[in-house]
Amino acid sequence: MDELIFGFLKVTQEAAIAAAKTVGLGDKKYADKCATEAMRKAFNAIPFKGKVVIGEGERDKAPMLYIGEKLGERSQKNLAEIDIAVDPLENTNAAAKALPNAISVMAASEKGGLLGAPDIYMEKLVVGPKATEKIDITAPVEENLKNLAKTLGKKVTDLRIVILERDRHQDLITRIRKVGSKVKLIPDGDILGGLSAIVPNTGVDALVGIGAAPEGVITAAAVFCLGGEIQARFVVSKEEESGRIVSAKGLDTKRVYKTRDLISGNQVLFCCTGVTDGDVVQGVKFLEGGVETQSLVIYKNQKETQAFLVNSVKAKVLEKLDINPIL
Repeated sequence: MDELIFGFLKVTQEAAIAAAKTVGLGDKKYADKCATEAMRKAFNAIPFKGKVVIGEGERDKAPMLYIGEKLGERSQKNLAEIDIAVDPLENTNAAAKALPNAISVMAASEKGGLLGAPDIYMEKLVVGPKATEKIDITAPVEENLKNLAKTLGKKVTDLRIVILERDRHQDLITRIRKVGSKVKLIPDGDILGGLSAIVPNTGVDALVGIGAAPEGVITAAAVFCLGGEIQARFVVSKEEESGRIVSAKGLDTKRVYKTRDLISGNQVLFCCTGVTDGDVVQGVKFLEGGVETQSLVIYKNQKETQAFLVNSVKAKVLEKLDINPIL
């Protein structure tokens, strides 16, 4: 999959640029549609045999890259078979309202390497490499904060925890603050929230709480590549959702899924490009005669891990990539 890295980078770049042209228009479905169409077109220019195992848009009835959709320019022989997880525009509200932290994001692995999670909710706990095997999603949050602080060489009162701002999290937020840890509330987009817990120098120590399951698998791709840890449990609130879990390849509502349960592949790629400025990547900038993007690319195979920020300037007469390793 090494030879596909920069092709997949172009996929999120093109989707981000398309979405950025809609920023501030107040129409999140239109923004998502533009990103989705640009992403599909970019995928289909790459010589590979791709299959969408995690798509987007099901909950909002938006245009989607649907589960099972075949991607890639398939005219050549002996092409790599790759499973794809996508969110052409994560945080559609941010794009519609010109707020921070809208991104275009994808993950990829060899065939069978990504768990095909259904579009339901998932409880998640994400930490960086120093805290692997020191947390337990089944334990009280206070215990996890104590162990996390000890592992990181911090006081509990120095910890900063990311959580989606939702009514369902009010008790969790109160408990975290009661022990003195700081809470960073995010309105949407917990892929970036999880990413900020594992990327160096973000000031975030963990992500906790309930978000969408497909986004949990995409997050897990980055977690696996960077050596962090995600623990997750499916959350069932409706009878029909329970049925969907049972029918989706034997997923278990009582099981704790860890990083290698969500990501079983040996070649894994995570790539995101900013649409609006954010905590991890900056948004699209439209320049005179061109456009500038910033992307995070993380790739791991059996031999090495690569992680780098890519600043790209695409103009009428040139395309320049400035690649900066972050590991």
